[in-house]
Amino acid sequence: MDIAGEKTLRPEHTEGPKAQQLVEEAIRHGSVDERILKHSHDADEALKAFAGHEGQVIEIDEATNKALLRKIDWNLIPASTVIMCVVYGLNYLDKTTLSYASVMGIKNDIHIDAGQYSWLGSMFYFGYLGFEYPTNRLLQRLPLGKYSAFNIMMWGLVLSCFAAVENYGGAVTIRFFLGVFEAAVTPGFALLTSQWYTKSEQGTRTGIWFSFNGWAQIFGGLVAYGIAKGVEHHGAAIAPWKIVFLVTGLLTFAMGVIFWFVVPDNQMNARWLKPEERLLAIERIRVNQQGVGNKHWKMYQLREALTDPLSWAFFLYALVGDIPNGGISNFFSLLIQSFGFTADESLLWGTPGGVVEIVTLIVCLHLGDRYNNRILISGSCLLISILGMALIIGLPKSNPNGRLGGYYLTQAQATPFVALLSLVSTNVSGYTKKTTVAAMYLIGYCVGNIIGPQTFRGTNYVPAEITIICCWGFNIFDLLFIYFYCKYQNKKKAAIRARPDYVKLENQEFLDLTDRENPEFTYRV
Repeated sequence: MDIAGEKTLRPEHTEGPKAQQLVEEAIRHGSVDERILKHSHDADEALKAFAGHEGQVIEIDEATNKALLRKIDWNLIPASTVIMCVVYGLNYLDKTTLSYASVMGIKNDIHIDAGQYSWLGSMFYFGYLGFEYPTNRLLQRLPLGKYSAFNIMMWGLVLSCFAAVENYGGAVTIRFFLGVFEAAVTPGFALLTSQWYTKSEQGTRTGIWFSFNGWAQIFGGLVAYGIAKGVEHHGAAIAPWKIVFLVTGLLTFAMGVIFWFVVPDNQMNARWLKPEERLLAIERIRVNQQGVGNKHWKMYQLREALTDPLSWAFFLYALVGDIPNGGISNFFSLLIQSFGFTADESLLWGTPGGVVEIVTLIVCLHLGDRYNNRILISGSCLLISILGMALIIGLPKSNPNGRLGGYYLTQAQATPFVALLSLVSTNVSGYTKKTTVAAMYLIGYCVGNIIGPQTFRGTNYVPAEITIICCWGFNIFDLLFIYFYCKYQNKKKAAIRARPDYVKLENQEFLDLTDRENPEFTYRV
C-alpha cells in the first residue's frame, strides 16, 4: 500500500538483476537496513489477506473506521463480557478459591499446617512457570482461539477435581496442573487484543477484560459467604469448600466450550465479519506496525528478546511486583481475619477490594490511552497501594475498619501490572519476540507469586507487609526507566525516518519485523 510522498521498495521485487542493483544501492547508502531486507521474506499472516491487492491503496475514512470498531467491540467485547471477561474473572477466582477455602475448613479436612498452605499457594505458579514458554510457543504455532479454549476447558476440569482431594499430596498435584493449563490464558488474551485493536485502543480493552479479576473477587466472596452461611444453617452432604471448587470449576469448563465456538483465531476466520470487512479490520491495525501472527519460530528474534533492556525491565517489574500479589491474593481472607473480623466476615468484607481494582483499572488505562501515557498514569496506583499498606502497618489493632480501608487501597496495585501487560502487546513486535517477551513477563509473574506466599509466615504479617512496600517502591523506579527508555528509542527512530535517503518497504508493517529493527515502529508510553 503506497503512501503518497514516501519512498517504498517492494520486498517481492528484491530479486532479479535489475532489482538487485536497486537493493545494493539502497544498502550502500544506508537507506534500507540489510537485515530488514533479509527478514522481509517471511511475512506476517496478515499479508495473505492482501494477496491480489498489491499496489492498491486501501483507505479507511473516519466514519468507516468507527463503524468497524463498533462492530468489533460488539462482537469481541460482549463475547468478552460473556466469554473473555467472564473467563478471565474465573481465572482469578480459581486462584483465589484457595483463599476462600482457607477459612472454610480445608486446612483441617485435608490435614495441612500453615507452612503447607503457603506451599499450596506457590505450587500453582510452579506449574505456570514450567509451562509458560512452551505454551507461548504453542500460542504462536496453533490457532489462537482454539488453543485458548482447550486450556480453559482443561483448567475447569482440573479445578473441579479439587473437590475430591483428601490429602496434601493430592492438593499439590491439582494446584500444579491448574497452573499448567492457566498459563495460556493471560498471554492468549493479550495476543487477541493486539490482533484486533490499534495501539491507542489496547490499554482500555486490556483494562476491561482484566478488570473482571475485580468482579470475580466480588462474586467469589459473595458466593463463598452464601455457601458458608447456607451450610451453617441447613447443612450439606459435602464440605462447603468442595462446593466452591465444583461450582467454579464446572462453570469454567462450560465457558471454555462456548469460547471454542465464539472467539475467532484472527480477523480472517471471524464469521461475523464480511469478506471485505476482514480486509479492513486488518488494514485498520496497520498503524501498529504489527500483523496478526507468524507461525515460524525465528532465532534472531529470540536473541533480540533476550538482549533487549526493555524485555528485562518488563521481567523485573513482574518479578518484584508480584511478590505482593502472591502474598495478598492467597492470604487476603486470613489478613482481613487478622484485623479482628470473623472467618465469615472476612469473606464478605473482602469484596469491596474488587471495586477498587475495577475502578482503577478502567479509569487509569482509559486515561492512559487518551493521553498516551499509560506508564505514569497507571504508576500513580502504586502510590495509592503503598499508602494502603502503610495504613495496615501503622494503624493500631483497635482500628480494624481503618486497616480494612488500607487493604482496599492495596487493590490498586494491579493497574500498572496490567498497563505493562498491554505494553508487551503494544511495544514488542515480531511474533517470536512478542511471545518470548510475554513469556518472560509471565515467568517473572510466576516467580514473584511463588515467593509472595512465603513472606507470610506464622500469624505476624508485619514483615510481609514491609516487604510489600519495598517491592512497590522498586517498581516505581522500574516504571520510570521504561518510560524514559521508550522516549529515547522513539527519538532515535524519528532521526532515521527524517533522513532524506530513507526508504520504507511496501507493507513493511506486516513483514514480521521486530520493534528494534523497524524504523517505522514507535513505542507507546
